[in-house]
Amino acid sequence: MDFFEKLFDKAIEFAMTAGVRLIGAILIVIIGFMIVNKVTKAIKKGKHSEKIDKSALDFIISFANIALKIIIVLTAANYLGVPMTNVVAIIGSCGLAVGLALQGSLSNLAGGIMILIFKPCKDGDFISVNGLEGTVKEITILYTYLITPDNKTIVIPNATISNSAITNYSTSETRRVDVTIGVSYKSDIVKVRELLLEYAKGIENVEKDPEPAVVVAYGDSAVNMTIRAWVKNENYWPVAGEINLGLQKLLADNGIEIPYPQLDVHLDK
Repeated sequence: MDFFEKLFDKAIEFAMTAGVRLIGAILIVIIGFMIVNKVTKAIKKGKHSEKIDKSALDFIISFANIALKIIIVLTAANYLGVPMTNVVAIIGSCGLAVGLALQGSLSNLAGGIMILIFKPCKDGDFISVNGLEGTVKEITILYTYLITPDNKTIVIPNATISNSAITNYSTSETRRVDVTIGVSYKSDIVKVRELLLEYAKGIENVEKDPEPAVVVAYGDSAVNMTIRAWVKNENYWPVAGEINLGLQKLLADNGIEIPYPQLDVHLDK
């Protein structure tokens, strides 16, 4: 009986000391995480945040969110009685292994910082990188999210963006629409060029300065006529579609042939 009484007393003592500390540590983590989440959301929706670039704000909040939660976990460990010197030693010994295991993530973190500093793109920009195109939705500490014109989400590692050539279609106010169509070599090229110029000038939302132009190039089976028209960024796709829509009817109404690809074969006897 004495043995069981002592065991029971030890269990009560453990529950009153370590058990209380364990519950306290759990509460520190739960409450701390809730506070961090609410604070970061409040900062993101705050009036002062509107003055900060959205890409930079998303990156800073994402980074701060992770850093604060790590501090909360360390605080809970310290409350449990784990010496901080031991924690630091463990972190230091594991740092190399973790660093090697997370090389890609660390590269993405560095890439996110480079994007934040040099700003090759920001939220709302339409970009092309590594053959992928879309509008930047969000830049986080590790990944950049693009929305494609057909509403798909592309997740690109920040290291890929920071180390690749980026085409940003949104940095300038205007953008040039290029539409090419081939006409027969029998056509009056000067007449076709004038016809296409007038057609381009009559398209709604085409800029007057600089004026539309038509460039002539000679292909294997046709004379390629390229309409070049400047438009506002937001009008690019509507104008490109409008130009393409009426070209075939325009040429047909004026008796201008659109040839098919052809190959002449000569046999020597």
